[in-house]
Amino acid sequence: MHAARSVPWRTSVTAPRQIVAGNTYLVTRRCAQRQFLLKPSRTTNQVFLYLLALAADRYGIQVHAFCVLSNHFHLVLTDPHALLPAFHQFLDALVARAVNASLGRWEAFWAPDSYSAVTLTSPSDVVAKTAYVLANPVAAGLVDTGSAWPGLWSAPERIGGEAYVVKRPEHFFDPTGGLPGEVTLRVVAPPGFESAARFRGELEGVLEMLEEDERSRRRARGGFLGVARVLAQKPTARPAPGEPRRVLTPRVAGRDKWKRIEALGRLVEFLHSYRIAWKARRAGKGGVVFPHGTYLLRVLHGVPCAGVG
Repeated sequence: MHAARSVPWRTSVTAPRQIVAGNTYLVTRRCAQRQFLLKPSRTTNQVFLYLLALAADRYGIQVHAFCVLSNHFHLVLTDPHALLPAFHQFLDALVARAVNASLGRWEAFWAPDSYSAVTLTSPSDVVAKTAYVLANPVAAGLVDTGSAWPGLWSAPERIGGEAYVVKRPEHFFDPTGGLPGEVTLRVVAPPGFESAARFRGELEGVLEMLEEDERSRRRARGGFLGVARVLAQKPTARPAPGEPRRVLTPRVAGRDKWKRIEALGRLVEFLHSYRIAWKARRAGKGGVVFPHGTYLLRVLHGVPCAGVG
């Protein structure tokens, strides 16, 4: 635990995140100005997969699925040790620097808002959101099946199966810099399933339905962009006008109404307790205990938190 440091207190511009050990999330991060900075290429694919494997190992993150489209990525993961922000800080910072270096650019890589992390409240929600992630290339009108996407896309058969073994990229990374020459990423089944085979079976059924629904819609809209045209796009290009913007950013997803209400209730209670504790500490009161799930103040300033020994 870091010792508390004396720093000016100020009101946060965003509500604090509640980071609880064991939560499963759908995570999304978007590129600056919706540009295609993550456009599939051998270099970008290797950089992202290498750093995802490295970050997951470093912070004990369990990866269940991933899909990296040209201007954003999705992950479905479980955070056993309540280290999601540290994991993302490491992953996002190094992806931005390494891919920027490969593109010869210096500007901001990610959109100014932080990553989105939506808590999944039940196994059925994990199946639904994992299928959503893997159907993303089809839903975006890029290819007619997720497996055809030339970027990073975690095949369902890799869940609990063959691991990804990735060599350190030759560009940007110093061979003497201390990062391993090779890393391994195992895609595993989420908590709540009796086996990887059971999760794969449920996932494949939902994914097949999603992709078929999207293919039916696209037939009436002129089909798919296709791999060749995806690869021909410039990294500085962006989607045509019409993509939804400034939409709601939920923190909880659940098909079961009452589980969703329960999860939202816990979040509201956390925010209420956090604000009370924050005001008390700002007023100079001693012995203030922050609610369970407080992350940044615990890590940076060592504040005592409920449920933390």
